[in-house]
Amino acid sequence: MITSETFEILANSDTPTVCNAIELAQGKRGFNHFTRGTPLAMHANAQVAMGYARTAKIAAEHPPERSAKENQQIRMEYYRYMSEGARPALCVIEDSDPDPVGAFWGEVNTNIHRGFGLSGTLTNGVMRDLGVCPEDYQVIAGAIGPSHRFVHVTQIGGSVSVFGLNINEGDFVHADRHGGCIIPPEILPEMGHWINQMQEIEAIVLDAAKQPDFDFTRFQNAWQEVEKRRV
Repeated sequence: MITSETFEILANSDTPTVCNAIELAQGKRGFNHFTRGTPLAMHANAQVAMGYARTAKIAAEHPPERSAKENQQIRMEYYRYMSEGARPALCVIEDSDPDPVGAFWGEVNTNIHRGFGLSGTLTNGVMRDLGVCPEDYQVIAGAIGPSHRFVHVTQIGGSVSVFGLNINEGDFVHADRHGGCIIPPEILPEMGHWINQMQEIEAIVLDAAKQPDFDFTRFQNAWQEVEKRRV
């Protein structure tokens, strides 16, 4: 588990900063556990959704190949699963349709999952009801659409793939409007330290660039100092 201090630092850091801090912690470039593509954020601000992944798969293009009673039972098992587990938690949903069409994420499900104590959702699927969903529950999704179609749960827990990133149940995922990444467990407890270090390094050149007498020479001096400390 992470401390409240680390949680606050992560909650106030964007995902690109987290990716950079992971490389700093590992002492090398090449960190690869991040999403690809261009996701959409339900809320346009920089709000972060993060936590231990609670995973599932859905589909919506075709009706489920099971009875209505079985479908309802699986849906209740899904909700029970999402209500349990370590916190902070993030809902991570893979939409298995080749071209996701059914919106699972709207006013009802965002409020339910928020009530369960999840911080948000990362999904390649569809969202809707923009403007009426709770502002403190961020959804990072693949598309916007008006209908739920035949949306139904096909898998609860286990491994999923979202925006090219394979995520296992229990992975610690940090996500915002840029996408998401998995924070390695051996680094997670010290992420506050590494984020602070990353911001201090970036401040060397950023502070210099904001000075009225900034020129190439001052940039070069600042960048040389950055190179000594970055990876």
